[in-house]
This record gives sequence, C-alpha cells and structure tokens, in this order.
Amino acid sequence: MHRPWLIPAILIALLAVLGHSLLYAQAPSITPRAPQVPAGAWLLGDADSNQIIASSNPDERLAPASLTKIMTSLIAAEQINLGRFAPTDMVPISVKAWRAEGSRMFVREGTQVMLEDLLRGIIIQSGNDASIAVAEYIAGSEEAFADMMNAKAELLGMTGTHYVNSTGLEDLKHYTTARDLFILSQHLIEDFPDHYRYYSETEFTYNDIKQANRNSLLLEGRGVDGIKTGFTSNAGYCLVASSVDRNMRLIAVVLKTASTSARTRAVRSLLTWGFNFHETTRIIDPRVPLTTSPVWYGVETEVNLGVPRSPIVTIARGRKPDIRMNFELPEVLEAPITRDQEVGSVVFRLDEKEVLTLPLIALSEVEQSSFLARFYDGFVLFFRELFEED
Repeated sequence: MHRPWLIPAILIALLAVLGHSLLYAQAPSITPRAPQVPAGAWLLGDADSNQIIASSNPDERLAPASLTKIMTSLIAAEQINLGRFAPTDMVPISVKAWRAEGSRMFVREGTQVMLEDLLRGIIIQSGNDASIAVAEYIAGSEEAFADMMNAKAELLGMTGTHYVNSTGLEDLKHYTTARDLFILSQHLIEDFPDHYRYYSETEFTYNDIKQANRNSLLLEGRGVDGIKTGFTSNAGYCLVASSVDRNMRLIAVVLKTASTSARTRAVRSLLTWGFNFHETTRIIDPRVPLTTSPVWYGVETEVNLGVPRSPIVTIARGRKPDIRMNFELPEVLEAPITRDQEVGSVVFRLDEKEVLTLPLIALSEVEQSSFLARFYDGFVLFFRELFEED
C-alpha cells in the first residue's frame, strides 16, 4: 500500500534523534564543587602533576598526631637506602621506648627487635614505642632524630612544619599543615616505593599480638594503598590517604575531624570527587614548535620555540581542548641563540585560570649574521624604537 506520508514522518523522527544526539554530544562537562569536608583543614592533590585540586585552610598549622610517623619512617627508609643501616639490623629497646604512651607495638625493654619489624610497627600498628626505638637507633636520641626530621622538612619545602618528637605525641611546638603533608607524601611515594609498600599492609603481628591497620580504606577496594591515620585529643582524627585509579594518583589529607568515621567519609568523598570529575593529562609534546619569534642580527630571521619537557596537568575531565596558551617573549630577540636556550615562557590557561607555566626554549641555534647585515638590523631597530617612542 502506498503511504506518501511515511517518508516525511521517518525523516522527522531521524532529525529529532539526530538533534538530540548532537545536543547531548555538545553538552558541556559539569564539574560540581568539591565536597564540603567537616575538618580543620583538608586538601586533595594529584601526586604526579603536583597540583592542588581543592583545599581548605591548607597552610594552617595543626597538630599532626601520628601522621608524624610518615616522616619518621621516611627518615629510616632514606638511611637504609644510603647504606647506613639495614632492614635486618637488630635494634635495642630502651626504657623510654618501652614506656611510650599511646598506641604501641608492645616491644619489651632490654630486647632487640629487627629494624624491618619496627618499621612495620610504626606504619601499620602506629607504635609510639617502635618510633622511639628507631629514632634512638638512627640518631642516638629522639631529640637528635627530631633535628633530622626538621632538616628534611626544610629540604622538601615544608615551610609550615616543625617536629619535636618521632611519635606525634602532643607538644605545642609540634605541628604541620595539610600542604606539607601532601609534599611529604609525594616524596615518600615517589622516592621510596619499596618502603611505601608497607603502608598498604592491613595488619601486622608482633609478639603474638595482631593489630589491624587503622586506615580502613585499605579494605574497601578503591585503589587506596596508604598512607596513615592519627589521633590525639588536640589533633582530632586525621588521615592521609593515597589512591590510584584511571592512571591518576591522588592524595587526600584531612586534619582535625570529629571521629574515625568522619575522617574516613571525608577522604572517601574527596577521592571519589577527584577521580570522577578530573583527569591528569599531557597537554603538549616536548620540542614541538609552539610559536616562532623574530630574530635580529642572525643568519635566520626567526626561530621555532617549544617546551623542554612534556608537562602533565590535572584539570576538569573533558576540558583539555579548552586549554589556551599565552606566550611571553622579549620585544627584541638577538642572535646568537643556542639550541635549548630559554628565551621566554608559555602560560597555559583554562577559563582565565593559570594551569601551568613553562619556559620557552629555542629548538635550533641561530648564528650571528655578517657585519653588514647586523648593521642593517641595528638601523631598522633604531628607527622602529624611535617611531614607537613618538
């Protein structure tokens, strides 16, 4: 049966579907605001791009409680890597270590404990006794070990941190910041991967006493592989956690929350938001010409400029095409120019916000031209500047 109305109806339906698809494809990606975290300070950052994605009071100096032990274990790992100590070393236990208050590994005075066991006791069981024993073994006293901790903090650029002890037991002069804990955690993960694996262990048994890692996120299957919990009455409940997903490693820091469940919820929500709505991506290839610059007094009249390395940035998911470049170049670029010479900078922006700044380098050398050619360029420049002033 002939139905002349059928073809127009089909076309209308197809156009409607196509229009809906185009509208959906062109819909801008939506990035909700960061979760509202009930904490004295918090921070979410990307370990690889070194970018802070969101934060609140990141530079406020607060008591770190047992988050201190991240630095304690890091100092020990560094000393082991330098060959000054070995994981199999037998460490004597002092009266001070044995009498340590708070969370403990339950070592006994007058015994010797293998250094690797003490490190597990510090990281997994959060043992104050283990921390003091390691500090005394490495530096001779806990006070001297605290000096090493402060020196390392200064080297890492942890400007808001000061250590008094190896445990995190309360002292008004013992403090850190969420930003500094992010820096410290980055350093731990990147430079001490063999040591960092201890932070993913969920339990440790010593002297027939089995204790679970207090970081319950390790058991949730969310890619969390560290790092450390802490609590004192002054510090509140604290947690630094790191997780890997979709080729990203995020680090979340929460300080001074009201309970163990509050700190876990806070970190969980930050990591979920970070992974769901952000991506870490390379934005440009190294040594690819990005722009050119005129060259004066050279055998070439211009030179290609690029960046020396392949930068990665963390941005809202799907926004990479929206990144724009702004070039900052000298008004007059003169030969000779050597290959890889820094001649300016490029600023990458997203929605007018600076994402990253990198140096611009010359991708080839430009030799000086002949005397007559340089004389001509100087003549042209003189009159150009003269007219610009007028």
